[in-house]
Amino acid sequence: MPRKSHGHGHDTRYVRLQKNYCFACGKNNAEGMHLKFGYDEDRDCFVCRFRLGKRYTGPPGHAHGGIIATILDEAMGKVNRLRHVVALTSRITVDYLKPVPLNKSLRVESREVSVRGRRHINMAEILNQKGEVLARSRGLFIAIDPKRMFAKYVDK
Repeated sequence: MPRKSHGHGHDTRYVRLQKNYCFACGKNNAEGMHLKFGYDEDRDCFVCRFRLGKRYTGPPGHAHGGIIATILDEAMGKVNRLRHVVALTSRITVDYLKPVPLNKSLRVESREVSVRGRRHINMAEILNQKGEVLARSRGLFIAIDPKRMFAKYVDK
């Protein structure tokens, strides 16, 4: 499996998007989260460090469950870059283990679990500074042909 990959945006070596308005990682989305992922070769995972502000509030002082799911989904999606494919989320499950606090340093880590044909299964975890797992997910992603599906958004 190729190991050279950064985690920015949704580009692959085969597909370049004109603009990236992804809510989670898009640099062209002024309202987005602007998550930036990097690949840790030693630990064989993608990592993003982040802090959630007040705008992501669910329960008082803690993140909304939908935001937690968004971060986990984005992290798992980055894993598909290792195989230079674009794969869309088919299904995710999220285990909310502990409340995710606002205004604290957090990280999300994601890894590949298995690949069978177009089916990619990945997992991700959100951790606090102590390394405690606050939320965990597993997702099924289906590889697609982005040049066909997103033709009007792809640089020629």
